[in-house]
Amino acid sequence: MGNGVQQHQATPLTQGEVLPQPSDSQAEGLKPQTRSVVNSLLSGALAGALAKTAVAPLDRTKIIFQGRQQHFSHEAYRLIYRTYLKDGFLSLWRGNSATMVRVIPYAAIQFCAHEQYKRLLGGYFGFQGKALPPVPRLLAGSMAGTTAAMLTYPLDMVRARMAVTPKEMYSNIIHVFVRISREEGLKTLYRGFTPTILGVVPYAGLSFFTYETLKKMHAERSGRPQPYSYERLVFGACAGLLGQSASYPLDVVRRRMQTAGVTGHTYGTILGTMRDIVAEEGVVRGLYKGLSMNWVKGPIAVGISFTTFDMTQILLKKLYQLRYNNR
Repeated sequence: MGNGVQQHQATPLTQGEVLPQPSDSQAEGLKPQTRSVVNSLLSGALAGALAKTAVAPLDRTKIIFQGRQQHFSHEAYRLIYRTYLKDGFLSLWRGNSATMVRVIPYAAIQFCAHEQYKRLLGGYFGFQGKALPPVPRLLAGSMAGTTAAMLTYPLDMVRARMAVTPKEMYSNIIHVFVRISREEGLKTLYRGFTPTILGVVPYAGLSFFTYETLKKMHAERSGRPQPYSYERLVFGACAGLLGQSASYPLDVVRRRMQTAGVTGHTYGTILGTMRDIVAEEGVVRGLYKGLSMNWVKGPIAVGISFTTFDMTQILLKKLYQLRYNNR
């Protein structure tokens, strides 16, 4: 009997014979993780698109004022109204197509990266499947924002240029890339990259940290594992308020450096740009120009973004479970 088994094992494969395929249970091993990544990418893309579109007129106005020496006040809201009268309602969303080209991949990468960093840090610190402690929670958000910013920065540069220039200067996104590359050099596409990364670290870190912390505190005190949609909006608004306030001066520096080629200024370094802004406009009116508008649009955008991501994730999981149960 033993010889028979040995002979059976030694029998070579005949021509056309294939090795047995793994069972369905074996094949399912990689699917949950892959599905999680795809769901995060889709949910993040939708979240970013909805959030940015909702605040596009305010965002465009903020970029225009950040690139000027003019004082930011109620004049910003007058600018929105004058733009509407002169160019029509849809002109308030000028540059939004470039924003979507950047925001959709940026938000998709950021939210997906955040989920993956949470999983990796949770495994490293022994909190797999549980809420992370404060420091890893902050680190996961910062790493996610940095990853997304590094991969999509040239699109942010293009968006800023389209927002501060007349329609005649740049006809579309491709035209911006071509003109900048030809007239100012390819490295111009990364002008302002350093302040962007330095600003993203506290912004993304504090935003995700605040949102995740508020959800954790809510679950502990209410006994409900999931907050209602309006509660998510409030948590996201608080996250956006803290994150944007902490990183705002670097956001102003980034915009000045990005739009220097069309505003007649020459900004070389972060410290040099900050020094020029403070010397010409002062600390508050220079480095915090547009912050009041950011306190309006930031909480709205971040609240919509986090809420949309969470609700889309829940919806996709329910759809998968429904399809699985109907098999």
